[in-house]
Amino acid sequence: MKIILFANSDWYLYNFRLSLAKTLQGLGHEVLLISPEGAYGSQLQSQGLRWQALPMERKSLNPLRELRLLIFLWRLCRRERPALVHNFTIKSVVYGSLVAIFARVPVRVNAVAGMGYVFTNNALKARLLRPVVRGLMKVVLGGTRSRLILQNNDDVSAFVDAHLVSADRVRLIKGSGVNLTRFQPGSRKRQVGEQTRVVLAARLLWDKGIAEYIGAARRLRAEGLPISFLLAGSPDEGNPASIPQSTLDEWAREGVVELLGQVGDMATLFANVDIAVLPSYREGLPKSLIEAAACALPLVTTDVPGCREVVNDGIDGLLVPAKDVNALAEAIKRLYQDPLWAAQLGRTAQQRAMAEFDERIVISRTIEVYRELGTIAA
Repeated sequence: MKIILFANSDWYLYNFRLSLAKTLQGLGHEVLLISPEGAYGSQLQSQGLRWQALPMERKSLNPLRELRLLIFLWRLCRRERPALVHNFTIKSVVYGSLVAIFARVPVRVNAVAGMGYVFTNNALKARLLRPVVRGLMKVVLGGTRSRLILQNNDDVSAFVDAHLVSADRVRLIKGSGVNLTRFQPGSRKRQVGEQTRVVLAARLLWDKGIAEYIGAARRLRAEGLPISFLLAGSPDEGNPASIPQSTLDEWAREGVVELLGQVGDMATLFANVDIAVLPSYREGLPKSLIEAAACALPLVTTDVPGCREVVNDGIDGLLVPAKDVNALAEAIKRLYQDPLWAAQLGRTAQQRAMAEFDERIVISRTIEVYRELGTIAA
């Protein structure tokens, strides 16, 4: 059977769906990964996977360019004749499903990790696009041989209550999972008063709460605490909420944060820091947090959809209100002041990651959705 996996970046396919693609390939299926061109396409190919670049610009609103993309996708589906198209992220879900309907692809599976820029940002562009995207999603998410995979209960309620999809077409699968063989605890054992390393790992978007992270860093540095603040990731120029490189460079010159850029080996990074932070405004289910949890790090995140699916406040991490610099700084300070308690939170986080977020569980449940739709034999 041939399966197409379609995402809005090759980075996403490599970092979030590589294991799914290789598992499907190992089961004897032909897998084609498609996305806009980027630095990770060659890495997907080096893994023995077939990948094709698309003439797709994520920020484009040019009708002619978008029509050309839809025609390209339709021709690709007619040529490849997949039994199933699995689309990831909102724009890919809308375009991939529309094309699949017209190209008569038998089965459509759509996965949305969070509500995305159009639904969470209040910029004029997002507000103007919202009713258009909402209308399209009502069309593409229907059908008896279509399923929508969501990552947290809040998103399930939001999609169903907004009448974007009927509840019987939705399946809840928590995230894309973590490779527990790669992500394991490091040997650092921090003592009271020792230098503490805090990391925020994410795409560098304002919506990830990075301004609040910088604010918390400024406050704690002003108190003279020996805490280093690291920022792992790079700007996402395809997202309107991307933080300009000039702003990042200014923070680095100020000395408030150390910029790590795009980190290839997140397992090693997490094994050599003490606290993982993600003060996001909303998530699907954040991969960086479950990877940090697998490395037995205490977590600090916001009490918002997606993030609160990963952290039980005071048990395996701390929850703070979104956009609250003082609460974020106080949570980090508490973990700095009590390393034994922080280590206990980290151990509990690791246990939960092993029980709930193992990528083998996620892949198994995803394939079960395929079987439910009659594309893979039981």
